[in-house]
Amino acid sequence: MTKLVILAGGLPSSINEEPQSVPKPMVDIGGKPLLWHIMKYFAQYGIDDFIICAGYKSDLIKQYFMNYYIYRSDITVNLAENKVTIEL
Repeated sequence: MTKLVILAGGLPSSINEEPQSVPKPMVDIGGKPLLWHIMKYFAQYGIDDFIICAGYKSDLIKQYFMNYYIYRSDITVNLAENKVTIEL
């Protein structure tokens, strides 16, 4: 299996119209983070195992991918039962 290392430790910069708290890899492009687009590009060539070397605000990168399935799915929130259901 081929692995790809992505250096994703960039501080905020002028490429970003978002608040300065968003790292470069998470700059929104067409509704998805820049990092997602890079990974999607390489996945077209069969590379699906990524090592992300994150620095600044790495917690935002981890949080996005840990919750990726939820972000892409519809959910139902039942406040009476304090329950969230992911719709398949």
